[in-house]
Amino acid sequence: MKCVRIHVRGVVQGVGFRPFVYGLALENGLSGWVRNTSGSVEIEVEGAAEPVDRFVRELEAKAPPMARIEDVSVATFEAQGHAGFEIRESLSEEGRYQLVSPDIATCSDCLGEILSTDDRRYRYPFTNCTNCGPRFTIIEDIPYDRPKTTMRRFKICPDCQSEYDDPLDRRFHAQPNACPKCGPSLLLTDSQGANVDCDDAIQAAAALLREGKVLAVKGLGGFLVACDATDPGVVTLLRERKRRGSKPFAVMMTTLDEVREHCLVSTEDAELLTSPQAPILLLPWKDQSSVCREVAPGIRHLGVMLSYTPLHHLLMRETGLPLVMTSGNLSEEPIAKDNDEALARLGDIADYFLLHNRDIYARYDDSVFEVRAGVPQAIRRARGYAPYPVFLPFKARQVLACGAEEKNTFCLTREEHAFVSQHIGDMENEETLESYLDAIKLYQTLFRVEPEVVAYDMHPEYLSTKYAMDLKAEAGGDGLLFVPVQHHHAHLSSCLAENQVTEDAIGVVLDGTGYGTDGTLWGGDFLFGGFRSFTRMGHLEYVPMPGGAAAIAKPYRMALGYVYSLLGPDASLEGLPLDEFLRPEELGVVRQQLARGVNCPLTTSAGRLFDAVSALVGVRGTVDYQAQAAIELEALAPDDAFSMDLAPYPFGINAQGDVTVVRLGELVAAVVDDVRDRVAPALISARFHLTMARLVLDMCRLIAGRTGVRLAALSGGVFQNRLLHRLVCTALKEDGFRVLTHRLVPCNDGGISLGQAVIAHFAAG
Repeated sequence: MKCVRIHVRGVVQGVGFRPFVYGLALENGLSGWVRNTSGSVEIEVEGAAEPVDRFVRELEAKAPPMARIEDVSVATFEAQGHAGFEIRESLSEEGRYQLVSPDIATCSDCLGEILSTDDRRYRYPFTNCTNCGPRFTIIEDIPYDRPKTTMRRFKICPDCQSEYDDPLDRRFHAQPNACPKCGPSLLLTDSQGANVDCDDAIQAAAALLREGKVLAVKGLGGFLVACDATDPGVVTLLRERKRRGSKPFAVMMTTLDEVREHCLVSTEDAELLTSPQAPILLLPWKDQSSVCREVAPGIRHLGVMLSYTPLHHLLMRETGLPLVMTSGNLSEEPIAKDNDEALARLGDIADYFLLHNRDIYARYDDSVFEVRAGVPQAIRRARGYAPYPVFLPFKARQVLACGAEEKNTFCLTREEHAFVSQHIGDMENEETLESYLDAIKLYQTLFRVEPEVVAYDMHPEYLSTKYAMDLKAEAGGDGLLFVPVQHHHAHLSSCLAENQVTEDAIGVVLDGTGYGTDGTLWGGDFLFGGFRSFTRMGHLEYVPMPGGAAAIAKPYRMALGYVYSLLGPDASLEGLPLDEFLRPEELGVVRQQLARGVNCPLTTSAGRLFDAVSALVGVRGTVDYQAQAAIELEALAPDDAFSMDLAPYPFGINAQGDVTVVRLGELVAAVVDDVRDRVAPALISARFHLTMARLVLDMCRLIAGRTGVRLAALSGGVFQNRLLHRLVCTALKEDGFRVLTHRLVPCNDGGISLGQAVIAHFAAG
């Protein structure tokens, strides 16, 4: 006889792991027990040596589909004389923690049940099992048991209890398990919260959508606002009500075949769309699609997701249309999650509300991804992914990294885990700050983190930085270490960390703006270093931003900044389309600002350079969402731009002390000449993208020559540009560089917190 005690760590709770262990033990004729603890799943089995060894091997080889095993430890004991195999009560352990499963899209078994007329869960919108359904959004603490979730208010019925108690049933210990008799229910109301009299809330809601109404739908992690994506009128109305301008909406569709009617879908795209994570995926948009262009004006990619809850599946099938499904909020506010909150905040946006009475504990936006060269890359990381950790190549201190101002996430580290939060949003208002604080508290509770070190961005006006300063004031001298982190160093370190690279690298960091160590706004920078330190080896030429933040909202101001500072204060604007955006009196004000240096902060930002070129070409003079000018400039480039035989625009590379500066005057002058010569804007866009890639290659070659290192890490929001990303990666790889890019966390500021955390760990010594 052989007896072993096994500890399994990873995402192994709430995913059917204990019933899997139970069944595996019975198959092998073994006795013993299994239980959840606060840090792992603990197993003791005994029997003949060969079946015990086989059991241990098959724990990983045959694990449930949603389990993610991180570590298995096995110790041998004397036989205990167990009679049979049992599933024991969970054990709560002080200070221990376990990984928590993200919410999971509806599995095929549950979908079959809700569509089957003879099933007791037919058309039940809260159907789930151990392989799918809500997890993170309903958990208040660990171990993951029903009393510690928002399902505790629903008394389970005998039929559901029987499933819950049967170790061989796929609903064994599925904490949200419910049915129409005992579980959550739907309610349809008008915008004032008054009940709409109807026999079937989903049928009535679908009819309203087909009539052109706007509907707020309570989902997994908050409310989504839906309307007919084929109706330009209602889409435009929704934009006005949400104050969203022209920022693209996401669209939900029912099946993969339907997605193929509207978009080009690769094999890798299809796999990601239909995965348990079911993110929004950016796909090339077909010209013949019936989804109206008002959904995503001026761009050639559409954000698409498939139904990922039973409620969505039923509503989509009943409506029979692709639906806009956008976050339930006003622009830049956090997503609404509670019924009363939604009615108060969304009453002026939605005509009707499809509510339910299962409480949401954690706000949870949809994730956004894109597949590049066959590899999924995160643009916004939330539902389906967080709070699963990024694995570090070292054991970390307990660190809280507060993140950036825009696209905020925070990060908590413990041991080899970096818990990068779900997308919080832009830290621009009190509501988002409250959501941020609630999420930090939840993560600290779930993962038993008591920070020793707090990391924050160097920018003194970031709300996340002010939060860190408040913590510092509260802490006094209690031993907490506070570490300011330069924005672009965090970008570089984030890319290194998610790729588990500990060596120094050339960091190509191209973004909008980040506070530099010299007090200026960086954003087109070439660094060399790693987690412990960095050197700024080079950057784009400094140019003024006329009006400061106003130049971000008005790219034509950036165009003036580049023209007048690089081509001279008397440079002519004749033949340029700037007069389409610029009033004569404003031109005079801007010229005075530039001449006197008043409210004209200096920047090296690559994002602002893209904005300026977009305005010079006449693509976009003002924006109503971040990076709009650059996105539309990229969309202008022809599909075959990558293979076009175009010469790059000229630029200069000059040493300025220990730092190399990329001179942009010739580039701007050449773009201006092409515009005046009426060269097709599409060709100017293609040539400009090619120039930026060549510029990056030349700078990396120069730094490699100085350092002997040919490892390049690409980070910063500008690398969300598909064409630039492809051009740069190809150029560097063909030149013999090893290239690191983001996949698990966004290259934009949503990945900053990971970099802050690892830098702070090493700063603590």
